[in-house]
Amino acid sequence: MAVFIGTFENKVDRKGRVSVPATFRQSLSGLTFTGIIAFPSRRAAAIEACGMDLMEQLIAEQASVNLLSEQPDDPASPLFYDLQQLPFDGEGRVILPPSLREFAGITGQATFVGVGKLFQIWDPQRLDEHRVNQAGGQ
Repeated sequence: MAVFIGTFENKVDRKGRVSVPATFRQSLSGLTFTGIIAFPSRRAAAIEACGMDLMEQLIAEQASVNLLSEQPDDPASPLFYDLQQLPFDGEGRVILPPSLREFAGITGQATFVGVGKLFQIWDPQRLDEHRVNQAGGQ
């Protein structure tokens, strides 16, 4: 299972391309999909991302739970609606789609924050504000 730790800031070009930190790419090497799975966070004004390994695990767990369920709709399904597969290019970059950049307020810079099995991609100013709010709430 890929693990992500640390904080890194990278430039986002006008096409939305951004380099995924090398340590994150190294954690993702050898997976069935060479890239990241990204989606709007439900916890913060950021993009969340992971490797295909976590998605495969979630799908397997969901299938085993829902196999005998009488519920017509799975409450986890909406998460899958917003997932986007973002492949790495030859330089280890992904293209952040406009919808995700807009959601997170990302323009010229992006801050990658490892949070274990996931990582977040923030607008640096929004991340600073989030950290201040978190520190004030404790």
